[in-house]
Amino acid sequence: MNVTNNYTNLEVLKTKANNTKEDDKKLMKACEDIEAEFLKIMLKEMKKTIPKDSLVERSQGREIFEDLYVEELAVKSSKGSSLGLAKTIYDQFNKTYIKK
Repeated sequence: MNVTNNYTNLEVLKTKANNTKEDDKKLMKACEDIEAEFLKIMLKEMKKTIPKDSLVERSQGREIFEDLYVEELAVKSSKGSSLGLAKTIYDQFNKTYIKK
């Protein structure tokens, strides 16, 4: 048994473990992005159901502001795990594709 060989094997395993942690963070970020996109689409579709009234003026600036607000709301909501969709996607991906 070669001690040097075992040491290099240990280093390789440590490197793989560190890469796995970084990969897990990247995967979770991607899942959060998917959840944010889903929320953004859902909120925009919900906004379409609100009747247009003449009480409040509708301008292009207001529309842009509301769109940006919906986008930011979706991103912040996905980071706070409001729906838990990102975690569910992450767990499913790990269970299906990652062999540990």
